[in-house]
Amino acid sequence: MTSSNVLTERRGAVLEVTLNRPKANAIDMATSRELGEIFTEFRDDPELRVAILTGAGEKFFCPGWDLKAAASGEDADGDYGKGGFGGLQELRGLNKPVIAAVNGIACGGGLELAISADIILAADHATFALPEIKSGTVADAATLKLPKRIPYHIAMELLYTGRWFDAEEAHRWGLVNRILPAAGLMEEARKMADELAAGPPLVFAAIKEIAREAEDMKFQDALNRITRSQFETVERLYRSEDQKEGARAFAEKRDPVWKGR
Repeated sequence: MTSSNVLTERRGAVLEVTLNRPKANAIDMATSRELGEIFTEFRDDPELRVAILTGAGEKFFCPGWDLKAAASGEDADGDYGKGGFGGLQELRGLNKPVIAAVNGIACGGGLELAISADIILAADHATFALPEIKSGTVADAATLKLPKRIPYHIAMELLYTGRWFDAEEAHRWGLVNRILPAAGLMEEARKMADELAAGPPLVFAAIKEIAREAEDMKFQDALNRITRSQFETVERLYRSEDQKEGARAFAEKRDPVWKGR
């Protein structure tokens, strides 16, 4: 699953995905489709439990859409492949943790890609923006997601102005989980990924499906679906060996051994 545009590395149950398109890691159609294939394989591989997404180099995570490709004739409304732009934002059934390790500039579609992850770690020099407003277009995914991730008025300001903001501000508004020295970013991302990979995958899957599907539901309707096992992941969890193992391990005062089944 490795090409010159996207590098992948498996470390046990963790998949590392690195955008590698000098000089800015911008995403064209071919790269978006490749990312879609990579994240689809990650979703469907029972041996993989966590993914880390980052960018090559020290300056750019991802600036989003490749404007040079657009200038040479690529249609921005073309086929981005599975999962939509960047392969992650619209991928159905992706019920595994994804960590974005933002190693530099994340703007436009690159910021939208980062906020499609479950956890965002940022290097201390990372900067962010949604500059689409300045070119007369809409940051569509961010317009849907950002007001639900951070305070509404802050999200609207960032969307309306397209201004840049740094990692400290992103952390202040809760957009990123942690800020780290650049040299320690991937070390912390790997540490967190390993911790998650050792956890109960069926529970993680249930958490992610419930959070995603219940986002626009009334509380009681969502709770009723959970208690009646009407989410596929919850039904699978309640019938699993892992749930029995969790109860046994608690009674026996030992660490559980999760098998994902």
